[in-house]
Amino acid sequence: MARGFVIRKNQYFDSVFLMGVSKRIAGVKGVRQNAVLMGSEANKKLLADIGVEDARIDAAQPNDLIVAVIADRQETVDEVLANLDAYLQAGVASSTAARPHSFEEGLAQKPQANLAVISVPGEYAAQEARKALRAGLHVFLFSDNVTIDDELALKRLAAEKGLLLMGPDCGTSLIGGVGIGFANAVRRGPVGAIGAAGTGLQEFTSQVHHAGSGISHAVGTGSHDLSDHIGGLTTLMALDALEADPQTKVIALISKPPGAQTLARLAERLRRCTKPVVGCFLGAEQEIDAGPNFRRARLIDEAVELAVTQVTGRPHSAAAAFAPEQMAAGERDAAARDPRQRYVRGLFAGGTFCYQAQQVFRDAGLEVHSNTPLDPRFRLADPDHSVGHTFVDMGDDRYTVGRPHPMIDGTVRRQRILAEGRDPETAVLLLDFVLGYNASPDPVGELLGAIVEAKQWAQEHEGALTVVASVCGTDGDPQGLDRQMRALEENGVIVFRSSAQAARFASALVE
Repeated sequence: MARGFVIRKNQYFDSVFLMGVSKRIAGVKGVRQNAVLMGSEANKKLLADIGVEDARIDAAQPNDLIVAVIADRQETVDEVLANLDAYLQAGVASSTAARPHSFEEGLAQKPQANLAVISVPGEYAAQEARKALRAGLHVFLFSDNVTIDDELALKRLAAEKGLLLMGPDCGTSLIGGVGIGFANAVRRGPVGAIGAAGTGLQEFTSQVHHAGSGISHAVGTGSHDLSDHIGGLTTLMALDALEADPQTKVIALISKPPGAQTLARLAERLRRCTKPVVGCFLGAEQEIDAGPNFRRARLIDEAVELAVTQVTGRPHSAAAAFAPEQMAAGERDAAARDPRQRYVRGLFAGGTFCYQAQQVFRDAGLEVHSNTPLDPRFRLADPDHSVGHTFVDMGDDRYTVGRPHPMIDGTVRRQRILAEGRDPETAVLLLDFVLGYNASPDPVGELLGAIVEAKQWAQEHEGALTVVASVCGTDGDPQGLDRQMRALEENGVIVFRSSAQAARFASALVE
């Protein structure tokens, strides 16, 4: 495998722009991996993790652009790096002439703004967020790699000023019907949501929409907010805001396991809440005494059922039974499998869906290995190599260094699908597809060729590969929910609108 890199001194770009450049480079034939990032210390470490190291990289400064390429041939590496200006200019050409280059310029153009969206690299993000908070703006902080101490300081500053800091590492919010980050087209309605889990918030809001209800506001908090270090500062402020909002009739909390101290603090606040609250803490086993207005849901489907039932007064079931044709397809594949094919391999774009699928399998008595395990005993030694039942969060930093998130670009997941399809122990591939604004314009189309190839390979080697998928989205999303689901079904994929249902079905195939 050939490697190469270039360093552009004092050439700064924000992370969203760099993700676009990386996606264009990833489309070059023969390119296996690339990284397009600024020369911060954290990014240098990420480069070292993929085998790109050099004294010149060590000497690079945070304002220096580093572009690294790994390809089949050295000629491909050299050609991409020689044409770097073309890849950069393609992104510049797509930007508007009025695009501001600093927070101050942006505020001058929009003096009435009350919300700032920040997506610069983590080393700069805290500084920019602090400027916005001091200017009296709420902040949606998309950037990751912000230190936990900076996050705590920013959230304390926001609390002092009565402002919401959504993030860092915040993927999704819906404020007054306007989606920020990765968000779906959902109707307005009486259900408010708070999420320390981006894709979890997307699935909850989408399923509420499917149920015929709607969302007042959905506030993303960032994945660390309910840790004991942060103490749920944004969650508690969002809870206050939704409790005071006359349009919100019920509140849902969606998150991965909270810290024990933070969960106790949250429970004490919920006991004083005057509105019904539904809590879904994926992977958490602790009991919660949060008062008479609180209802606990184990999975997102159940959280939707409880919230919609609360506002309509009529029982609602979000999870439909498996269809006979789905069961028949699974049974046909099972009969055709090689005896070595015993395991489910889950490759997730949504980190929340990876957590939820692990919980479903744990409830079924099945052990799952992961790069983000619910149980530390089952952490993968090497996330690139599966062991038994394996679920991989491909939005983890390991897979997004200098590259777009898998919800934007399916290149890395496509390669992993082919690898898992050739593993003689793989019986079932479990996938998720997330639609909505700012996601890939055709997430199914990006992976469909690899899915078909993996299924054909299994057939040619006297086996059968079952592919099970969930599609998170609504009829209003630009990708077209029905079109995406139909493309999968026409190619032999068993499809669900619920990630929990997809995981249940996959577990039933191997129990």
